[in-house]
Amino acid sequence: MTAPTILCVAGSPRRHGNSELLLDSCVRGIEEAGGIADRLEVVEYDITPCQGCNACSLTEECVISDRMREIYPRIDAADAIVISSPVYFATVPAVLKALYDRCQPYWARQHVLNQPAPARRPGALLLVRGAGDPYGFEAAVLTTKSVFAVLGIDLVDTIEVEGVDSPSELGRHPDSIARAEELGSTLVGRTLEYRR
Repeated sequence: MTAPTILCVAGSPRRHGNSELLLDSCVRGIEEAGGIADRLEVVEYDITPCQGCNACSLTEECVISDRMREIYPRIDAADAIVISSPVYFATVPAVLKALYDRCQPYWARQHVLNQPAPARRPGALLLVRGAGDPYGFEAAVLTTKSVFAVLGIDLVDTIEVEGVDSPSELGRHPDSIARAEELGSTLVGRTLEYRR
C-alpha cells in the first residue's frame, strides 16, 4: 500500500509566522507516521481572485491562466488536506480566500453539470489569531467547511490558538504544538481508514 499524501496548505500572506509554525508540527507528525507531506505555501503562487464569470459552469475548468493550474492536480491527488491559517478580521486572509474561491469549478461540476461528488477524504484546520477580535474563529471555520464540502473533505479536527501576535509567541502554547503533531499522525491513520 502506498504512503498517503497529505496536502499541507500554509495560508498566511507572511512566511514562517505562527500558523506556518503550527503546520510544521503537523508535518512532523505526518512524516513520523509514514505519510508524505505535500507542502503548499499559498503566498508563493500569486493566485488571481475568482472573477465570477461562471465559465466553469460551462467548461468544468477555470478560465484564468495562472499558477492555480498547478494546484488543482495537487488537490485532486491528496489523500487528505490540512490547512493552516491566521485569522484576519474573523476569517482567512485574502491569499487563502483567493484559493478557496478558485475552487468554484468543483462546485460547478457537482451542482450545475451534475457530475458525481469526489470521493470522501479527511481534512483538518489549524487556526491562529491574536487577541481583541470579539468574533473569534467561527467565520474562518465556516468558510473552510464550505470549501471542504465541495472537495469531498470531512473536517476531522480543528486546532484554534488564540492570543499570539508574533512568531515567538506560539512557543507559549506547547500543548497546541504537540496536538498539531499528533493530528498529523492521526490524519495518516484516517486516510488509511478512508481507503478501505
